[in-house]
Amino acid sequence: MSSNNQGFVPDIESLTEQFQKLNKRKIESERDLVNAEKNLNELKQQAQDEYGTDQLNELQEKLKQIKAENERKRAEYHQTLEKIEADLAKIETEHHATDAT
Repeated sequence: MSSNNQGFVPDIESLTEQFQKLNKRKIESERDLVNAEKNLNELKQQAQDEYGTDQLNELQEKLKQIKAENERKRAEYHQTLEKIEADLAKIETEHHATDAT
């Protein structure tokens, strides 16, 4: 451990306090690692159950496919709505034409 104060050696109480702080951080980091690994394993299992894989590249490809399918469905839905609007406009025009006669 280097220090700007060459020759300064902290007392045992300071060193003990520093050790305890570092040990606490180590314990917290180990606990966080265990929790992160547990969460990762749960997410991998969920991906496996829902998408048949837990491999990132395969999941990314599936996401591309899902997005493309959603885009296709959205376009179809938009076309359907436009057709309905056009049909309604045609009916309204015909209705107004029969009212005028």
